Amino acid sequence: MIIHLRLLLSLLLLCVLCSCANTRHRPHYPPMPPKAVSNYHEVGMASYYSDDLHHDKTASGERYNKHAFTCSHRKLPFGTKLRVTNLSNNRSVIVTVNDRGPFNKKFLIDLSKAAAKKLDFVAKGITKVRVESVSHTKR
Repeated sequence: MIIHLRLLLSLLLLCVLCSCANTRHRPHYPPMPPKAVSNYHEVGMASYYSDDLHHDKTASGERYNKHAFTCSHRKLPFGTKLRVTNLSNNRSVIVTVNDRGPFNKKFLIDLSKAAAKKLDFVAKGITKVRVESVSHTKR
């Protein structure tokens, strides 16, 4: 009987310790229907997500996919379509806002790795961009 009690207490302790484990957690914001954003235009610095965030949950609840054309923005509604243009080579891509950030105030936007590749700044890591709202979804 004592052995069963010890086993039960050990399992209970293990469950408590596992529930207290430190895991990477990003705040979850409930999804909101995209609002029409028109005439948004801003110039600033862009960076892109690290590969180790691939499949992590974004603030919208979606999983980050480094192969998709997505981005994070501090204020624009989730689902907003943006044209991002690399001002050093004039390449552009259309991305969808599905996360919050960047948290470093010197950056305007964080892009998925696929978007950074299309804009040709992966090797550099950051670049100056123009960000504009778009009304269509064609990439």
